[in-house]
Amino acid sequence: MSQGNSDVTAGRESPACGAADEPSAPGQARACTVREVLDRVGGKWSIGILVAASQGPVRFTELERRVAGISRRMLTLTLRNLERDGLLHRRVHPTVPPKVEYTATPIALELYESLVALTDWAERHRSAIADARATYDRAHGPADRPLPHTPEG
Repeated sequence: MSQGNSDVTAGRESPACGAADEPSAPGQARACTVREVLDRVGGKWSIGILVAASQGPVRFTELERRVAGISRRMLTLTLRNLERDGLLHRRVHPTVPPKVEYTATPIALELYESLVALTDWAERHRSAIADARATYDRAHGPADRPLPHTPEG
């Protein structure tokens, strides 16, 4: 799992947004909400889950197979957050063992075409991006290494 994008919150809004009882600058609450929504729907795992669930009811184990590289724990947490945000509906069928299905809500279905366009774009350009990264790394070194300190002035 990438340290830069875990796609998980601890069941509350980001501290950077401020608690409900803290004063905020005009417009901060709206901007914070938009940022959080975009972080959630654009998250590493959310896109694959939402695309899969938009095609009809999907079970947990099917999502595990469709979303390459996701752990059971991360799938559980991401599903819970997408349900909390109103993007997925979770239905438990009274069977033994319980059968749980996830379906996209109307607001997630509205987002579906944009997500497909984004994933199609990424697929079309992944080779060009990989080539650009290799060229950059040969010229400058890996992007994740610390930058040399340069004095301001």
